[in-house]
Formats: sequence, structure tokens, C-alpha cells
Amino acid sequence: MNDVSVWQAAVLGTLQGLAEFLPISSSAHLSLAPWAFHWNEPGLAFDVALHLGTLVALLSFFWAEWIALARAALNVATTGRVETIAEHRVLFIVVATIPAAIFGLLLEKQAETIFRAPVLTATALIALGALLWWADRAAPAERALADMNWRQALLIGCAQVFALIPGVSRSGSTITAARALKFDRQSAAVFSFLMSMPVIAAAAVLKVPKLLSSGLDAPVLVGIATAALSSWIAIAVLLRFIQRNGFAVFAIYRFALGLAVYALVAYRG
Repeated sequence: MNDVSVWQAAVLGTLQGLAEFLPISSSAHLSLAPWAFHWNEPGLAFDVALHLGTLVALLSFFWAEWIALARAALNVATTGRVETIAEHRVLFIVVATIPAAIFGLLLEKQAETIFRAPVLTATALIALGALLWWADRAAPAERALADMNWRQALLIGCAQVFALIPGVSRSGSTITAARALKFDRQSAAVFSFLMSMPVIAAAAVLKVPKLLSSGLDAPVLVGIATAALSSWIAIAVLLRFIQRNGFAVFAIYRFALGLAVYALVAYRG
């Protein structure tokens, strides 16, 4: 299906899983790794396979939450009323998904071509790292997830649009926006994870035919498995880590990676 070895698939799957939910940009790592190591481009179908892995992890980790949200969505659909916290959360996830869905369709070609320039990726890594650090240090943690309203959900959803640029990071942009809106770290991370599901699922479902037509060979299966495992670990570690720590370590990592990309671009001339 692709000129990707099993080893490369395992590396890329691990990068996808860890970086999808840590605020360090999975798209940056997936675009930079083949460029840095002179690997062949994995291709769109392989990218879809990795996202299937992260989707499996997301669904399994929050399975109880998804069941509650599914029941709430059914209640809203049948009664036309939004009353409980779970029903409001369903509404907020829908509202937050709309901007990414619109701009994802409008800018799909750019996201897969010109947005992937290494210098742009490095700049995005550093810029969002600075914003994440600022928001986490400056904004008080005054709001919990239960305090969210639809305007705040929409603002966080608008922030997700910038994740079309590799280096920005879907979780990084949404967590930064939530912290800037004074949500506590745990609430910011959980809502970021929950609102990522429709986007990841839609992207996977729309492009699964491409994956199936290309075939499920060993590298693809390894990529799915490693992406699922590393995604689950990333979610668990991040939610535990931020109970006592901030996001500064991720901002520092973003600075270091961005500067390393600049240096490699300069070295290659």
C-alpha cells in the first residue's frame, strides 16, 4: 500500500498517538518525521489508519462518557429540550465542531500541501507554545466544564480551526483557548478530547474507502495498533499530570522542536 516499513509504521503510529492528545501537534510530527529522516511519504490512506487508532483509544478511554452523551443526544432529539448537563455538553460539542468542519472542507487542499512547509510548522510550534504558556500562567482556573456556555464552546471550536496548520495542534489550540477563557486545566483537557471525536471520526469515515482500496497490510495494522495504544497512554498520562503540573513542559518542548526544525532547514540550505 505504501513504501512504509513495519518499523516506520510503529514510529509514526506512536508519534500520532502521543502527539494527538498531548498539546504538541500530531500533524507536525507526522509531516516532519519523513522529512527529517528521508522516509517516503506514507500517504493519505496510512494517515487515515493512524487516525482510526486514535479514535479507538478515544472511544475506549471515555466509553462511559460517550454512553451518557449518546443518551443525552437521543433525549434532545426526541424531546427538543436541552436541560441536563450531559444534554448541554452534547450541544457544546456540536457547536465547537462546526467551525472545524467548515474550514476543514474549504482548506483541505492547502492543509495537505502548502501548510506543511517545515518553516511554517516550526513557526506554528513556537507561536502556539508561547500562547499556551501565557494562557496557562495568566488565566485563573475559575470555571469547570459544567459552567460552560455555548459562546465559550464556539470560541474554543474556532481555535480548533488553526490546527489545520501542522504545528498548531488540535489539543494545543483548544486547551489554550479553554485556559484563556479561565477553565481549569482538567476541564480544558477533557473538553478538548471530547470535541476532537467528531472531527477525527468524520475524517476517518470519509476516507476509509481510500484505506480499504489500498489494502490492510502489516504496516497499516501496526500503525493502527501503536496509534491506539500510545493515544490511550497519552490521555491517561496528561489527565494525571496536569492535576499537579501546568502545561509549561509542553510549551518548552514545542520551542525546542521548532528551533530544531529551523536549524535543520538552515543546515540543508
